[in-house]
Amino acid sequence: MTTKDLSIRRHARRVLLTSLGASALFGSLVASRRARAAVAPSMPAPDFTLKSAEGGNLRLGELRGRVVLVNFWATWCGPCKVEMPHLNRLYEKYRSAGFVLLGVNIDDDPRMAVALAARMGLKFPVLLDTDKAVTRRYALDSMPGTVLIDRDGKVRHVHKGYREGVEATYETQVRALVKE
Repeated sequence: MTTKDLSIRRHARRVLLTSLGASALFGSLVASRRARAAVAPSMPAPDFTLKSAEGGNLRLGELRGRVVLVNFWATWCGPCKVEMPHLNRLYEKYRSAGFVLLGVNIDDDPRMAVALAARMGLKFPVLLDTDKAVTRRYALDSMPGTVLIDRDGKVRHVHKGYREGVEATYETQVRALVKE
């Protein structure tokens, strides 16, 4: 084998290894973006299991057959705290009609969430997402983030942030879904 042949083989090997590395990197980026795709209406709601502030675990998939509102919140989020009394009233009004409200807290220290929930007299389950794995799966980029799921487990509405008066929209949407 000549020096020129060896040089060509080395170059071909570098090109092949570079191509394989680039393909692997691209594949992982695509997979990462898919994993972080935000929830949207008509898609199945990503299932999750989280520890509740009361101590037990709660799995979203076990609530199939009910209308579920999942609200992502934090104790440091002012708009989240403004929204909580409205959510509490909504839960109390529609829970006998097959409606469940889950408050998914993303604080690092769950004691803060438990204390705030007690101070506010929240009646709905507060779930603890301290590692933020569920929040990442739902890819909501604002607080609070609210996802309304129908009885078949499909996302029907997504709300990002809080605006005064949005509670009327929530109520209209919940009322329509519990009638389906």
